[in-house]
Amino acid sequence: MKSLIAVLLIAFPVVTRAHDFWIEPSTFHPERGSIVAVRLRVGQQYLGDPVPRKPASQLVRFEAHHAAGVAPVIGRDLADPAGMVAVPSEGLMLVAYHSKPAYVELPEDKLQQYLREEGEERIHEVRARSPFAGQPWREMYSRCAKSLLSTGSGSAAVFNKHLGLPLELIPEKDPYALAAGSTLPVRLLHRGKPLAGALIVAIPKADPAHPVSARSDRNGLVRLTLPSSGPWLIKAVHIDPAPAGAPVQWESVWASLTFDMPAH
Repeated sequence: MKSLIAVLLIAFPVVTRAHDFWIEPSTFHPERGSIVAVRLRVGQQYLGDPVPRKPASQLVRFEAHHAAGVAPVIGRDLADPAGMVAVPSEGLMLVAYHSKPAYVELPEDKLQQYLREEGEERIHEVRARSPFAGQPWREMYSRCAKSLLSTGSGSAAVFNKHLGLPLELIPEKDPYALAAGSTLPVRLLHRGKPLAGALIVAIPKADPAHPVSARSDRNGLVRLTLPSSGPWLIKAVHIDPAPAGAPVQWESVWASLTFDMPAH
Protein backbone atom coordinates (compact mmCIF):
# COMPACT_ATOMS: atom_id res chain seq x y z
CA MET A 1 0.00 0.00 0.00
CA LYS A 2 2.79 2.46 0.84
CA SER A 3 4.38 1.86 -2.56
CA LEU A 4 1.10 2.45 -4.37
CA ILE A 5 0.45 5.68 -2.44
CA ALA A 6 3.95 6.88 -3.27
CA VAL A 7 3.23 6.32 -6.96
CA LEU A 8 -0.03 8.21 -6.68
CA LEU A 9 1.66 11.11 -4.93
CA ILE A 10 4.03 11.46 -7.86
CA ALA A 11 1.30 11.09 -10.49
CA PHE A 12 -1.25 13.42 -8.92
CA PRO A 13 -0.59 16.51 -6.76
CA VAL A 14 -1.93 16.27 -3.22
CA VAL A 15 -4.46 19.05 -2.65
CA THR A 16 -6.06 20.24 0.54
CA ARG A 17 -9.33 21.71 -0.70
CA ALA A 18 -12.38 20.32 -2.44
CA HIS A 19 -13.69 22.14 -5.52
CA ASP A 20 -16.53 21.88 -7.98
CA PHE A 21 -15.74 20.73 -11.49
CA TRP A 22 -17.76 21.48 -14.62
CA ILE A 23 -17.81 21.91 -18.39
CA GLU A 24 -18.05 25.49 -19.64
CA PRO A 25 -18.60 25.57 -23.43
CA SER A 26 -17.70 28.65 -25.47
CA THR A 27 -21.44 28.93 -26.16
CA PHE A 28 -24.54 27.04 -25.09
CA HIS A 29 -26.20 27.98 -28.39
CA PRO A 30 -23.82 27.12 -31.25
CA GLU A 31 -24.80 27.36 -34.88
CA ARG A 32 -25.02 24.26 -37.03
CA GLY A 33 -21.62 23.60 -38.63
CA SER A 34 -19.72 25.62 -36.05
CA ILE A 35 -16.97 24.50 -33.68
CA VAL A 36 -17.50 24.68 -29.92
CA ALA A 37 -14.56 25.11 -27.58
CA VAL A 38 -15.04 22.84 -24.56
CA ARG A 39 -13.47 24.30 -21.44
CA LEU A 40 -13.06 22.51 -18.12
CA ARG A 41 -13.27 24.51 -14.91
CA VAL A 42 -12.58 23.87 -11.23
CA GLY A 43 -13.64 26.28 -8.50
CA GLN A 44 -16.57 27.32 -6.37
CA GLN A 45 -19.85 29.19 -6.84
CA TYR A 46 -19.65 28.79 -10.63
CA LEU A 47 -16.39 30.75 -10.73
CA GLY A 48 -13.38 28.64 -11.62
CA ASP A 49 -9.89 28.27 -12.97
CA PRO A 50 -9.01 26.52 -16.24
CA VAL A 51 -8.31 22.80 -16.15
CA PRO A 52 -6.12 21.67 -19.06
CA ARG A 53 -6.89 18.53 -20.97
CA LYS A 54 -5.54 15.39 -19.33
CA PRO A 55 -3.47 12.90 -21.33
CA ALA A 56 -5.48 10.07 -22.85
CA SER A 57 -4.12 7.71 -20.21
CA GLN A 58 -6.01 9.70 -17.55
CA LEU A 59 -9.33 9.94 -19.41
CA VAL A 60 -12.12 7.39 -19.55
CA ARG A 61 -14.24 9.32 -22.04
CA PHE A 62 -14.60 12.79 -23.53
CA GLU A 63 -17.31 12.84 -26.17
CA ALA A 64 -20.37 14.57 -27.62
CA HIS A 65 -23.76 12.92 -28.17
CA HIS A 66 -26.17 14.38 -30.73
CA ALA A 67 -28.79 13.36 -33.29
CA ALA A 68 -26.10 12.23 -35.72
CA GLY A 69 -24.44 9.90 -33.21
CA VAL A 70 -21.41 10.19 -30.93
CA ALA A 71 -18.19 12.09 -31.67
CA PRO A 72 -14.96 12.45 -29.67
CA VAL A 73 -14.06 15.81 -28.21
CA ILE A 74 -10.66 16.26 -29.80
CA GLY A 75 -7.77 18.25 -28.38
CA ARG A 76 -4.12 18.40 -27.37
CA ASP A 77 -2.80 17.16 -24.03
CA LEU A 78 -2.52 19.93 -21.41
CA ALA A 79 -4.36 22.41 -23.65
CA ASP A 80 -7.01 24.92 -22.63
CA PRO A 81 -9.66 24.78 -24.03
CA ALA A 82 -9.54 21.09 -23.26
CA GLY A 83 -11.18 20.17 -26.55
CA MET A 84 -13.15 21.11 -29.62
CA VAL A 85 -16.27 19.55 -31.10
CA ALA A 86 -18.20 20.22 -34.30
CA VAL A 87 -21.97 20.79 -34.34
CA PRO A 88 -23.21 18.58 -37.20
CA SER A 89 -26.94 19.11 -36.82
CA GLU A 90 -29.64 21.13 -35.13
CA GLY A 91 -31.06 20.00 -31.81
CA LEU A 92 -29.47 19.26 -28.47
CA MET A 93 -25.90 18.09 -27.96
CA LEU A 94 -24.69 16.48 -24.76
CA VAL A 95 -20.97 16.75 -24.00
CA ALA A 96 -19.67 14.21 -21.47
CA TYR A 97 -16.37 13.92 -19.57
CA HIS A 98 -15.15 11.19 -17.22
CA SER A 99 -11.65 11.16 -15.72
CA LYS A 100 -9.74 8.30 -14.20
CA PRO A 101 -9.23 8.50 -10.42
CA ALA A 102 -6.78 10.96 -8.88
CA TYR A 103 -5.51 11.15 -5.30
CA VAL A 104 -6.15 13.64 -2.51
CA GLU A 105 -5.17 13.79 1.13
CA LEU A 106 -7.00 16.18 3.47
CA PRO A 107 -6.06 17.45 6.93
CA GLU A 108 -8.80 17.12 9.52
CA ASP A 109 -10.01 20.75 9.41
CA LYS A 110 -10.35 20.71 5.61
CA LEU A 111 -12.05 17.33 5.78
CA GLN A 112 -14.75 18.63 8.11
CA GLN A 113 -15.39 21.58 5.81
CA TYR A 114 -15.43 19.32 2.75
CA LEU A 115 -17.99 16.91 4.19
CA ARG A 116 -20.19 19.74 5.43
CA GLU A 117 -20.19 21.66 2.14
CA GLU A 118 -20.93 18.56 0.06
CA GLY A 119 -23.69 17.33 2.37
CA GLU A 120 -21.81 14.14 3.22
CA GLU A 121 -21.99 14.41 7.01
CA ARG A 122 -23.06 10.74 7.10
CA ILE A 123 -19.41 9.87 6.48
CA HIS A 124 -18.54 10.91 10.05
CA GLU A 125 -20.48 7.92 11.36
CA VAL A 126 -19.26 5.59 8.62
CA ARG A 127 -15.68 6.60 9.36
CA ALA A 128 -16.10 6.16 13.11
CA ARG A 129 -17.23 2.55 12.58
CA SER A 130 -14.55 1.76 10.01
CA PRO A 131 -11.00 0.42 10.54
CA PHE A 132 -9.77 3.85 9.38
CA ALA A 133 -11.12 5.83 12.34
CA GLY A 134 -8.52 8.38 13.41
CA GLN A 135 -6.31 7.80 10.37
CA PRO A 136 -5.42 10.54 7.84
CA TRP A 137 -8.03 11.00 5.11
CA ARG A 138 -6.76 9.53 1.83
CA GLU A 139 -9.17 9.52 -1.07
CA MET A 140 -9.38 8.61 -4.73
CA TYR A 141 -11.73 10.83 -6.68
CA SER A 142 -13.01 10.85 -10.23
CA ARG A 143 -15.04 13.45 -12.10
CA CYS A 144 -18.10 13.00 -14.28
CA ALA A 145 -19.23 16.18 -16.01
CA LYS A 146 -21.92 16.83 -18.62
CA SER A 147 -23.02 19.94 -20.52
CA LEU A 148 -26.19 20.33 -22.57
CA LEU A 149 -26.08 22.64 -25.62
CA SER A 150 -28.92 23.72 -27.90
CA THR A 151 -28.83 24.45 -31.65
CA GLY A 152 -31.99 25.46 -33.48
CA SER A 153 -35.11 23.34 -33.22
CA GLY A 154 -33.91 19.82 -34.00
CA SER A 155 -34.09 16.66 -31.91
CA ALA A 156 -33.99 16.97 -28.12
CA ALA A 157 -33.61 13.23 -27.59
CA VAL A 158 -30.24 13.33 -25.83
CA PHE A 159 -31.22 15.56 -22.89
CA ASN A 160 -32.06 12.57 -20.66
CA LYS A 161 -29.70 10.05 -22.21
CA HIS A 162 -28.16 7.72 -19.63
CA LEU A 163 -24.45 7.52 -20.41
CA GLY A 164 -23.51 5.01 -17.71
CA LEU A 165 -21.18 7.35 -15.81
CA PRO A 166 -20.31 6.24 -12.25
CA LEU A 167 -22.27 9.22 -10.88
CA GLU A 168 -24.69 10.86 -13.28
CA LEU A 169 -27.18 13.72 -13.13
CA ILE A 170 -30.03 13.19 -15.60
CA PRO A 171 -32.69 15.87 -16.16
CA GLU A 172 -36.18 14.42 -16.48
CA LYS A 173 -37.30 17.38 -18.62
CA ASP A 174 -35.50 19.26 -21.39
CA PRO A 175 -34.13 22.41 -19.68
CA TYR A 176 -34.31 24.28 -23.00
CA ALA A 177 -38.08 23.64 -23.18
CA LEU A 178 -38.59 25.28 -19.78
CA ALA A 179 -38.33 28.91 -18.63
CA ALA A 180 -37.08 30.80 -15.61
CA GLY A 181 -39.22 29.92 -12.61
CA SER A 182 -39.89 26.38 -13.83
CA THR A 183 -39.24 23.25 -11.82
CA LEU A 184 -36.64 20.88 -13.26
CA PRO A 185 -36.78 17.28 -12.03
CA VAL A 186 -33.30 15.73 -11.93
CA ARG A 187 -32.40 12.12 -11.17
CA LEU A 188 -29.07 11.05 -9.67
CA LEU A 189 -27.72 7.60 -10.51
CA HIS A 190 -24.76 5.96 -8.80
CA ARG A 191 -23.38 3.10 -10.89
CA GLY A 192 -26.69 2.93 -12.71
CA LYS A 193 -28.94 2.86 -9.65
CA PRO A 194 -30.92 5.71 -8.03
CA LEU A 195 -28.99 7.33 -5.18
CA ALA A 196 -31.11 8.42 -2.22
CA GLY A 197 -30.22 11.10 0.31
CA ALA A 198 -27.60 12.89 -1.78
CA LEU A 199 -27.36 16.67 -1.69
CA ILE A 200 -27.94 18.08 -5.19
CA VAL A 201 -27.13 21.76 -5.63
CA ALA A 202 -28.03 24.06 -8.54
CA ILE A 203 -25.97 27.25 -8.87
CA PRO A 204 -26.98 30.15 -11.15
CA LYS A 205 -24.03 31.86 -12.80
CA ALA A 206 -25.74 35.24 -12.46
CA ASP A 207 -26.29 34.87 -8.71
CA PRO A 208 -24.05 32.11 -7.33
CA ALA A 209 -24.53 33.24 -3.72
CA HIS A 210 -28.12 31.95 -3.90
CA PRO A 211 -28.08 28.30 -4.98
CA VAL A 212 -31.07 25.96 -4.98
CA SER A 213 -30.64 22.59 -3.31
CA ALA A 214 -32.51 19.46 -2.24
CA ARG A 215 -31.77 15.90 -1.20
CA SER A 216 -32.66 13.06 -3.53
CA ASP A 217 -35.58 10.81 -2.62
CA ARG A 218 -35.51 7.01 -2.69
CA ASN A 219 -35.77 7.14 -6.49
CA GLY A 220 -32.74 9.43 -6.71
CA LEU A 221 -35.03 12.31 -7.74
CA VAL A 222 -35.08 15.98 -6.80
CA ARG A 223 -37.27 18.79 -8.09
CA LEU A 224 -35.39 22.05 -8.39
CA THR A 225 -37.24 25.31 -9.02
CA LEU A 226 -34.80 27.49 -10.95
CA PRO A 227 -35.82 31.15 -10.54
CA SER A 228 -33.60 32.83 -13.12
CA SER A 229 -32.51 32.45 -16.72
CA GLY A 230 -28.93 31.99 -17.87
CA PRO A 231 -26.29 29.33 -17.23
CA TRP A 232 -26.83 26.89 -14.37
CA LEU A 233 -24.47 24.38 -12.77
CA ILE A 234 -26.01 21.37 -11.02
CA LYS A 235 -23.66 19.25 -8.93
CA ALA A 236 -23.52 16.26 -6.59
CA VAL A 237 -20.85 14.24 -4.77
CA HIS A 238 -20.90 10.71 -3.39
CA ILE A 239 -18.31 9.19 -1.02
CA ASP A 240 -17.90 5.53 -0.07
CA PRO A 241 -15.23 3.42 1.60
CA ALA A 242 -12.76 2.35 -1.07
CA PRO A 243 -12.90 -1.22 -2.40
CA ALA A 244 -10.84 -3.82 -0.57
CA GLY A 245 -7.21 -3.74 -1.65
CA ALA A 246 -7.30 -0.11 -2.82
CA PRO A 247 -4.29 2.06 -1.90
CA VAL A 248 -6.58 4.57 -0.14
CA GLN A 249 -9.42 4.35 2.37
CA TRP A 250 -12.09 6.40 0.60
CA GLU A 251 -13.46 6.80 -2.90
CA SER A 252 -15.53 9.72 -4.19
CA VAL A 253 -17.25 10.51 -7.47
CA TRP A 254 -18.23 14.04 -8.54
CA ALA A 255 -20.99 14.77 -11.01
CA SER A 256 -22.03 18.01 -12.68
CA LEU A 257 -24.39 19.23 -15.38
CA THR A 258 -24.39 22.66 -17.04
CA PHE A 259 -26.97 24.25 -19.36
CA ASP A 260 -28.51 27.62 -20.19
CA MET A 261 -32.03 28.21 -18.82
CA PRO A 262 -34.16 30.24 -21.29
CA ALA A 263 -35.80 33.44 -20.06
CA HIS A 264 -39.21 32.40 -21.46
